[in-house]
Amino acid sequence: MYTAATPGVYGVFNVIDKSAHRFKRKLVGQAISELSMRKFEPVMREQIETFLQLLSSASGSNGSPINLTVLVKRLTFDIVGLLAFGNNLKTQTDPTYRSLISAQAAGNHRSNIFLQYPFLYKTKIFSFLELFASDQVMAYYNAIEKMIAMRVAEAKHVRHDLYSLIVDEMNPNGEYLKDSEIWAEAAFFLPAGADTISGLLCASLFYLSRNPNAYAKLASEIRSSFDSGNDIKTGPKLSGCKFLRATIDETLRISPPASGTLWRELPTSEESKNTPLVIDGHVIPSGVQVGVNTYAIHHDEDYFPDPFSFQPERWLEDTGISASRKQIMHNAFVPFSIGTRGCAGKAMAYAQSSLVLASILWYFDFEVAPGELGKLGGGNSRLGEGRERENEYQLYDVASAVHDGPVLVFHPRTKVMGDPVSQERR
Repeated sequence: MYTAATPGVYGVFNVIDKSAHRFKRKLVGQAISELSMRKFEPVMREQIETFLQLLSSASGSNGSPINLTVLVKRLTFDIVGLLAFGNNLKTQTDPTYRSLISAQAAGNHRSNIFLQYPFLYKTKIFSFLELFASDQVMAYYNAIEKMIAMRVAEAKHVRHDLYSLIVDEMNPNGEYLKDSEIWAEAAFFLPAGADTISGLLCASLFYLSRNPNAYAKLASEIRSSFDSGNDIKTGPKLSGCKFLRATIDETLRISPPASGTLWRELPTSEESKNTPLVIDGHVIPSGVQVGVNTYAIHHDEDYFPDPFSFQPERWLEDTGISASRKQIMHNAFVPFSIGTRGCAGKAMAYAQSSLVLASILWYFDFEVAPGELGKLGGGNSRLGEGRERENEYQLYDVASAVHDGPVLVFHPRTKVMGDPVSQERR
């Protein structure tokens, strides 16, 4: 791709050279593999506990409506900052770095423009676009630089994070500025790790709040599988919650956090010329960019009957769907893309979303906020064609996804550890 912040310095997302991509993916993948997430889990669970305490506090005794996008974005941003460089940004409890969340969103808009229209990058128009958000851009760049500098000042392996896994293989000259590979990886790792999981969590809560049968099944599964909230951790019990996994998969299908088209350029090597790509009888020349829109394929009735209906049951084994039909459905399910360019963060997404959703269902009951507030996040006819469905969570493609809502009312059903809630009810 042509979206490097510094010309010639690419990260795992935008490097074209296949050998370079394999090398970078292997390094970065170590930080977000299943093994890595098990090592990182205690840190992640601390942040989730803070989130639960804030959720309880914000609900208050009267069950005040809460916009989940606000709290969830802070949670995922703090987690990914710790996973990247062991840096606790504390956006959940401290406003100092909260502006970085909106700055990151502005950067995603810019990146998406160049992802869809790469020729614009060559015009250097990005320098002009940055003038409209220069304060945000500089604040974001300075924050990343500060994070890297603080981590560099520590011993390499003082903690388990992305830096500790890639530092020995990147930047052998010891430079950790904006022209470094570590900068390039951080610039992608932070939004990729925060935005996508934020979209997944908010969409999951949106659909659960509007589908009472799914809500009841998931609540029953979680509350019967664990003896206490503190017992919720990755392992056999959590992985045994089949309806939880089905809920996550159905959310990823109906509202994929990366819902757009991830373009790929066919190689121009002699090998590719000898084995041309043929799609539906059409020969695609080398050097052409191709892509499949994730949202479109996830809503194709040939693969997913009744595609706009939230049905976690379609992912369960005992649903009466034939093996051949299930295989077709699984082949068309591509929320993390597929192949060598598939998202390496799949394990991280499932681990984090499973822990958060299970914890919420253990500690709280929730429902849609009354009145107009409760409609936030859903579609309506004023949003235009294709966005009129009230029970579909609205995502806006900016490489990741922009979203707002849902607004829900939470009722604590038991005390969150460390939180002053005294209400104890089942």
